[in-house]
Amino acid sequence: MAKNPYAKTVSRENAHFVYQSFDGTWTWYVLKTYQTPEKEAQNPFARWFCNVVTPFTSARGDTGDVYVAEIKRQARKLDCNPLVQTSGGQYETPS
Repeated sequence: MAKNPYAKTVSRENAHFVYQSFDGTWTWYVLKTYQTPEKEAQNPFARWFCNVVTPFTSARGDTGDVYVAEIKRQARKLDCNPLVQTSGGQYETPS
C-alpha cells in the first residue's frame, strides 16, 4: 500500500498545496491530507485539513476539514505559497 506523503500536519507557511479562488478572494492552505492522491480520486467525499482565508475571516483564516472536490471546483492550484518570499523578492514554496 502506498504511503500518503502529505499526512503530516504542517503550518500555513509550509502548506503542502495552496489553492486560490479564480477571483483571488479565497485562499486554501492545505495543511494535511487524509488519503493518497490515488485514493482521493476515487472518493467523492475526500477531505483535506485546511486553513482558509476569506473576506469573512481574519487574516489568519479559519482551520478545518474541507471537501477536496469543493476546493478544486472553485479554485486553481498556485505554483508557490504567497506567504513565503525569497531574499530576492521571488515567492517560492518551502521544501
